[in-house]
Amino acid sequence: MRKLVPLTLAACLLVASLTGCEAVDRGAVTAKPVIYLYPEEETQVSVSLDFDGQLTSTYPAYEDGWTVEASPDGTLTDPATGRQYYCLFWEGIGPTEYDFSAGFCVAGENTAAFLEDALADLGLTEKETNEFIIYWLPKMEHNPYNLISFQTEAYTDSAVLTIDPAPDTLIRVFMAWQGLDQPVEVEPKTLTTPDRTGFTAVEWGGAEIKA
Repeated sequence: MRKLVPLTLAACLLVASLTGCEAVDRGAVTAKPVIYLYPEEETQVSVSLDFDGQLTSTYPAYEDGWTVEASPDGTLTDPATGRQYYCLFWEGIGPTEYDFSAGFCVAGENTAAFLEDALADLGLTEKETNEFIIYWLPKMEHNPYNLISFQTEAYTDSAVLTIDPAPDTLIRVFMAWQGLDQPVEVEPKTLTTPDRTGFTAVEWGGAEIKA
């Protein structure tokens, strides 16, 4: 059952449900999703998430939705309480299928360097990249290898974001990955760098696919 959840500003999103190099239909954990909002001027922003699954945690709690005053530096302020945040967080469980037919097989010891380059290619700033790597690196660097695929429609169709007012630039980075004992051959995935212009919203997340 799809659940309509209003969000507002910064969410790094994480969902999992696939093993090996093929899409697999199984429950997936959406871990540490966060969204950042960077308007050109102080703006009240609301976000809704139509998630194909069940939300298990959010911060701050959105109840009927998240509405924040967003500043150009990314600071988010709750207009009701005055409390400030740098992003909005949620996680959940859903039946999304992920596609590993294209991606990258990376030695665990090379994970940090790979992610630095790949996330820059996908449009994240150094600060956003640092936060992504700090969360995922401890889970990945000690594996002999990691199979990594940055998802597109498989992810965005299962977690549809609506942001009001609509951003000029929306960047959604979602990494599905699986630790491996041995390397595998996989078709390289082309990464496209977006132009960050005007009001920019950024979301990153990922999903570990257990064998």
